[in-house]
Amino acid sequence: MTDAVMYVDEKGNPVNLGGGPNYPPIGSTKSDKADLLDKIKPDLIVEVIRHKLMGEEFINNQWVKIQSLQDRAISELGAWELSNLMLSASSQNIALSKLKDHEIRDRTLSIVKTAQHMAIRNWIEYGITGSDQLEFIHEVIMTNTFITLKQPEGGGIRSLIKDTTNENRQVVTQESPGGFAFWRRRGK
Repeated sequence: MTDAVMYVDEKGNPVNLGGGPNYPPIGSTKSDKADLLDKIKPDLIVEVIRHKLMGEEFINNQWVKIQSLQDRAISELGAWELSNLMLSASSQNIALSKLKDHEIRDRTLSIVKTAQHMAIRNWIEYGITGSDQLEFIHEVIMTNTFITLKQPEGGGIRSLIKDTTNENRQVVTQESPGGFAFWRRRGK
């Protein structure tokens, strides 16, 4: 299937090229929709949260353990398992879905309950030393999951991508056969 091409002048009026050559479109071959899809990455925050739970900070392009945070940090195993649990809701597939409010709330509650069970059952392996850490984990997972799932509510992001158009505009100027009038010599 080929798309019809219509050339317009700078005012948007159609220009008849008179059977002249076809001009290739100008601009990127990548569509606006693909650009937008490339920017939707809800999983990136999960990686940040994983490192923060381990008491790490991103310094000079690398994650560094902050010594003063290590008494409150959870283990690498705990951060890994809890972040993987959040990934089930923080993916591009979910962001492009069409969720309803009750689905969002039910899914968030299920993920948070699972995180609580995991943290309580594995408290030693996760390096949990106080009930306040359990509440902190709960709040982090609840907030991230709920907000991430709210973004596609009613197909919001999906609609945005669907409604995105890629417009290429090309302006073609035509000279008259004799050139411009002010360039002609008199008497010839």
